[in-house]
Formats: sequence, structure tokens, C-alpha cells
Amino acid sequence: MTGMSFRIVVFGLIFSAVTVSALCARNVATQLLAVGAESVDSLPAAPVAETAAAPSLAVSDAAIHPLADTVSADASRADTAQPASPRKRSLVRRIIDYFGASTQDRTFEKKIDFTFAGGPSYSKNTSLGIGLIAAGLYRLDRTDSVTAPSDISLYANVSISGFYAVGISGNTIFSHNKQRIDYTLEFLSAPTYTWGIGYEDVQRDSKRSYTEQRYKIQARYLREILPHTYVGGLLSFEHARASKYDASVPLFGDQRTHYTDTGIGLTVEYDSRDFIPNPFRGVYLSFQSIFYPKAFGTCDMTLHRMTVTTDFYQRVWKDAILAFDLYGEINSTGTPWPMLARMGGNQRMRGYYKGQYTDNGLLTAQVELRQRIWRRIGGVAWVGAGNVFPSLREFDWDETLPNYGLGFRWELKKRVNIRLDYGFGKKTSGFLLSINEAF
Repeated sequence: MTGMSFRIVVFGLIFSAVTVSALCARNVATQLLAVGAESVDSLPAAPVAETAAAPSLAVSDAAIHPLADTVSADASRADTAQPASPRKRSLVRRIIDYFGASTQDRTFEKKIDFTFAGGPSYSKNTSLGIGLIAAGLYRLDRTDSVTAPSDISLYANVSISGFYAVGISGNTIFSHNKQRIDYTLEFLSAPTYTWGIGYEDVQRDSKRSYTEQRYKIQARYLREILPHTYVGGLLSFEHARASKYDASVPLFGDQRTHYTDTGIGLTVEYDSRDFIPNPFRGVYLSFQSIFYPKAFGTCDMTLHRMTVTTDFYQRVWKDAILAFDLYGEINSTGTPWPMLARMGGNQRMRGYYKGQYTDNGLLTAQVELRQRIWRRIGGVAWVGAGNVFPSLREFDWDETLPNYGLGFRWELKKRVNIRLDYGFGKKTSGFLLSINEAF
């Protein structure tokens, strides 16, 4: 909550207290009038000779209860007074109030609780641009307070380099966390670079530019079979095309410039995280195996990809979370350029140009300290390392690349952060802006 929002809350509390006090005073006065009336009725009847003194009794009653006349007069004036017109809030005030209320959990009262944000964006791959983000939280069963809320993120971005992208991603969690679906839909067109394939190609600095267009749809269904243990399936579809390059030299050797693939996979996971977009505690272990049949795409053979993820989250002191991530990806020999493992991006090895280091295999590790600093503001610091390789037998420790950096966090919704990171690596560094934690 901002400082201005806090002052508004305090003013509201004071105003409410004054109003309640006035109402209580009015109720007390009404009760006193009733008691006085009962007292008058209980007096013995006066002799006929003293009837002339009766008006003095009425005067005494009014004198005993002067508040009754005051309240009646105030009520009469209130009935005739015109209602005050509400004071219009300024645009800045409305924006502050909008984001001030966005961190409250309204998933029990609303079908879906959306918050929108927009502004400048920047990353090493896409350059300076402008983006729009919408983050939503919801519950399929609003009577279930045990299950964490489901989440959905929508984004659109365009930059001065010619990059543009739109996408949706999210996690739908069913009652009591027994089933879940996660999904990603994305389209992008990005002017980019390639250095070739493998660690040595980057050292030769044979950088070439081209424009990559990519359509991607992926969805997974998981079902709990043991506490925190899930088994499920995966479907994916992806199409990638390269254009706007110097055609006198083959872009990726003898490979084609466009590919389509359809994947069918199996997933086994152990997941005890308390909230997927921003865990405070828990363990996440995932093994995923995907096959890309030749008959369902334009690849020359059936391909295979295996990924392994190990994440751990632990509170170390007040408002501080220590997070660990280990990720490995191995693709089969003959995998075409759009499907290879790419180092960099907004999740792992932040600060590296995504795709600069590309190969069949990728292994990365990172440790991150996340600290809430003040109200909605937080910061992170991380260190990590990564390696690309053609196969496990050809893995070379000497080609391991370093990574470290600092980040700023702003809570857009309850435990849903907008993050600005600046990462460093071997002869490289860069900003990136995104939503949700890196892992």
C-alpha cells in the first residue's frame, strides 16, 4: 500500500468513528426520551385544581431532555438538506487507488481478478519498446480455501527494432490440487542474430542477422497419484521460419529455413510449491520426455527431447526467500535449428543474448536471494553458470559460462511480480523486463 493510500485509510477510519459516535448519541437520546415518557405516564393523576400547572411539567420534561430537541432539529434539517455531490478523483489518484487495491486477494468474491499494467520495455534481444501486461488470479472452486489460486498472464510487446509478440500463459488448478493444466500460446516476429551452433562458433564471432517468426502452442495435463506427485501428458505444436538474411551464404548450413513440429510427451513431477508464479517454500522436481514423430511435422526424422528441472525454495529470514534452480535439456542428434537448446532469455542465464550459445544440450544452475524491501517493492541477487554441448560425452567443463546479476521487483498483484533484471556474463550484460519470477 502506498503512503497516500495509507492516509486515505486513516482518514476513512476517523470519519467512520465520528459517524458511529453521532449515531450512538442519537440512539442514547432516543432511549432517554422513551424513559422520560414512561416516567411521565407513571406519575399519579393531579387534582383538577392543579390542572393549570400541567404545562410546567412539559417544560420540565423538555429541560431534562434538551438533546431530544437538538436531535429532532438536526434530523429536520438533514431531511431538507441537499445531498453533497461526490468529489471527483484526479487521474493520478485513481491510478494510485487502482494499484493500491490490486494486491488484495479478491479471488473468493470475483470470477477472475485482473490487473493491467503497461509501459516501456527493454531486453538485450528486442531493444527498447512498449508493452502491455495483464495478470489474473481466479479459483475454479471459490469455497476451497486450501488450494492456491490459478493464474493467467497475457502480454503484448512491440519494439523499435521491429520485434513484436503476443502471448498467453497460465496454470489452472482444480479442486484440492488433484489436477492441473498449464499452457502457453505465443506468436512473435523478431529481428535476431545467429552465431552458428556450438561454443566454438561463438568464439569465431561469425554473427549473422535474420528475422525469426515463431508460432507456439503447448499444453500439459497433470493428475496427482500420490501426495504432491503428478503424472500427465503433453501436446505441443510449433512452426518457425527464418527470413531477411543474406541468401548468398546458407544461414544454418544445409538445413531448411522453416520447420514445423508436433510433440507428444510424458511428464512426471513432484511439486510442493505453495504458489507456482512466486513460491515462498517447497520443492519442484520435473522429468519430461517429448517425441516429435516424423509423420506429424516437416523434420526428416523422429526426434526426442528430454528435460529435467530441480527447484527448491526456503525462507531464510523475514521476507527473504532463497531459491535454487537446476535445469538440463538434451535433444537428439539431427535436431534442426529452431528446436535446439538456447542459452539466455528471461529465465536462465539472464544477460546473455538468447540464441548466442546454441546446441543439442544445455545445463544451467542458479541460486537467487529474494528480499521484500518495503511494501510492494523487493529486490533480488543471483549467481549462476551454464554450458551448451553437442552430447553428454562431449561435455567440456572449460566451456562453462558464468552468470550473475541484480533485480528489482514490484508487486502488481498479490504475489505476482513485475521484474526488472540486469544480468552479467562472459563479455555480455543486459536488462530485461518480465512478469512472474524467473523460476
